[in-house]
Order: sequence, then C-alpha cells, then structure tokens
Amino acid sequence: MEPIGTYLIIIAGVVILLWLLLYLIPIPLWFQALVSGVRISLLQLIFMRWRKVPPTVIVSAMIEADKAGIKLDRDDLEAHYLAGGRVAQVVHALVSASKANIDLPFKMATAIDLAGRDVFEAVQMSVNPKVIDTPPVTAVAKDGIQLIAKARVTVRANIKQLVGGAGEDTVLARVGEGIVSSIGSSDNHKKVLENPDFISRVVLEKGLDAGTAFEILSIDIADIDIGKNIGAVLQMDQANADKNIAQAKAEERRAMAVALEQEMKAKAQEARAKVIEAEVQVPLAMAEAFKAGNLGIMDFYRMKNIESDTNMRDSLSKSGGQQPK
Repeated sequence: MEPIGTYLIIIAGVVILLWLLLYLIPIPLWFQALVSGVRISLLQLIFMRWRKVPPTVIVSAMIEADKAGIKLDRDDLEAHYLAGGRVAQVVHALVSASKANIDLPFKMATAIDLAGRDVFEAVQMSVNPKVIDTPPVTAVAKDGIQLIAKARVTVRANIKQLVGGAGEDTVLARVGEGIVSSIGSSDNHKKVLENPDFISRVVLEKGLDAGTAFEILSIDIADIDIGKNIGAVLQMDQANADKNIAQAKAEERRAMAVALEQEMKAKAQEARAKVIEAEVQVPLAMAEAFKAGNLGIMDFYRMKNIESDTNMRDSLSKSGGQQPK
C-alpha cells in the first residue's frame, strides 16, 4: 500500500506543479496567439500576470482586431485596462466601425469608453438609428385650447460628440420645448390638428441636436389630443377672483359702517352723560344762588312756570299738536 500512496502523492504534486506552471506561463494562450498571427512573447504574457492584467483579455482583443485588419498596440490595450476601461467593448466597437466605414480612432474609442458611455452601442446606433418616444407634451394654442402631443424622435449617435455631449434627456427636453413653442405660436388649435407635420418642421428647423451626442434625423407626431379649454378656465377663475374681491370690499365697507355707527353711539352716550351731569349741576347752582341772595323765591316760581310751559309745548308737539280733553 505504501508504494501506491507514494505514487498518488507524486502524481498529485506533478498535477499541481503543472497547473501552476501553466497558470504562470500560459503556453496555450501563447500558442493560440501564435497560430492566429499575433506576435507576442511568452515573457510578456508572464509579465501581464505580475501587472494584474489578464492575458486572455489582451490576447483575445488583439486576435479579434488582427483578423479585422486593425493593428493595435499591446501597451495601449494594457493601459486602457489598467485605467478601468472595457477592452473587449472597445475592440468590438472598432471592428464594427471599420466594417461600417465609420471613422473611429482608437484614442477616441477609449476616451468614449472611459467617459462612461457604451462605445459599442454608440457605433451600432450610428448604423441603426434609435427611436425615442417622448412623454406627453402639453401646450396651449392662442385660442386657449389645450393640446396634448406625443412624438417619436429618430436619432443617430454622433461619435465626435459622445465625449462631453448631452444625452437623451436633453434631446427629449429640447423636443418638448419645441413642441410647446410651435403649438403656442399657432392662432388656432384646429390648424395644428389639420397639419401636425407643421410641428415637426418647426422643431427640426431649430437645430435641437446642437451640443448633444446625437443627430436628430426626424421628428414625427405620433398622437395629438385635445385637452381643456384653458381660456375659459382662466376667464372663470378671473371672474371668481373679481367676485371675491368685490365681496371683500363690500365686507370692508360694512365693517367700516358698523364701526362708524358704534362710534356715533359712543359719542351720543358721552354727550348724554354730559347733559345729565349738567342737569345735576343745576339744582346745586340754584341752591348756591339762594344762599348768596342772587335768586329770589319769585324768580324760582317764574322759572318753574317757564319749565312747565316748555314741557307742555314739547308734549303737544310729540302728540301731533292735539290739545288734551
């Protein structure tokens, strides 16, 4: 049993050693590159392991590019990988651009990839334009009728503007703004319904794709519906506002009248109080006059007669001038 166990240990050690040797020295990958016509030394493949660059990614990319007739430098591919780029996507994009006769240099492709955009998808969009559906856009014509429009925007990727160019959201926002402007400049909503292509022509003439990563090929109105009568709603709101203002002013005038009435009542009560106070002072003054000898008894009776005559005349005037029976 011991020789068999020793043989098994030796075989396992040889297998592990062979696996480590093939991992550190990728002979099959070097042979694959050799038979594919890609010149790369075995030592460079070993150095890639130490530089934390997967040799399979670099060799596969170089083979794909060489078969498409594109010459790439190994150091450039390694540098792009170490910078966080997607080497396979870049090579796919270069091959697709070459087959479609699109001018796409390697530096531009890597810049687009490092900018966070999918360069391979951009090349595909340059060949096959993309259709973007806009959300419902609400606008009001000059006659006050609200229209709700939906558009389909056909765009093509602009390779030269992918780095630093605006995205789809900007294109949709500009198209929506153009739709609102074109509908708002129309005198009658019926004209818009009769000729929806008028919106497309006006929007296209504005050059909305300037500074974006896309080139607008066409704008087609997919649907247009009638919404509310905004003019009538605004008139109703204005009428209600005027009514509320008039009611507020009337309430203000009523409050002022009530306050004035209360003020007049207060003044009348104050005057009445002063009269009562003055009447109270009359007996006191008469008493002082009696004491001082300035008023005699006959003068007092004469004043009483005059007072009685005055009271009688007041009662006759209040009763309508009829003499009591």
